Amino acid sequence: MSASTTHELDGVGVWGGGVTGGLVAGIAMGLVLHFGGDQIELLGGLAVEPELAVGAGWAIHLMISIVFGLVFATLVSRPAVQQLVTDFSDYIIAGLAFGAVIGLFAGGVLFPFAMERVGVATLPMPFLPVPGLTAELFGALLFGFGHLVYGLVLGAVFATINGIAPSGVRERVPVR
Repeated sequence: MSASTTHELDGVGVWGGGVTGGLVAGIAMGLVLHFGGDQIELLGGLAVEPELAVGAGWAIHLMISIVFGLVFATLVSRPAVQQLVTDFSDYIIAGLAFGAVIGLFAGGVLFPFAMERVGVATLPMPFLPVPGLTAELFGALLFGFGHLVYGLVLGAVFATINGIAPSGVRERVPVR
């Protein structure tokens, strides 16, 4: 955490960074979950008929991603947090921590609540020919990795939109 650059965030950057960062990070995470194990389809399957599950899963996932992007923006724009988060790498670390926390919250609270609400006791793991614990472990690891990807991309996009560049870029590109 370097104190060499103090960057003032404005409302447009904070909210624009939250929305854009949440959307871009949601797409990155969604690609990991979609191609890594059809978990986007599982999310959509909790809300709609199976034939609409992929599209619904993406829509639900991206809406949730934007909401969490705005939560991140709200948190990192607080004056107390701004004293700690001063450069690009700090935003990456904050994003990774945020992604880990929401991954634990989503996997431990939101997803089980949604499953209970629709009367699903366990989810099928259609993406592996291996049944049981191996498939569940792979699914959990993929889910966790996806949330870390979300946090990494969210922190990077948020910082970039707010004019905070990595030090290597800052040294090579003149700032007006």
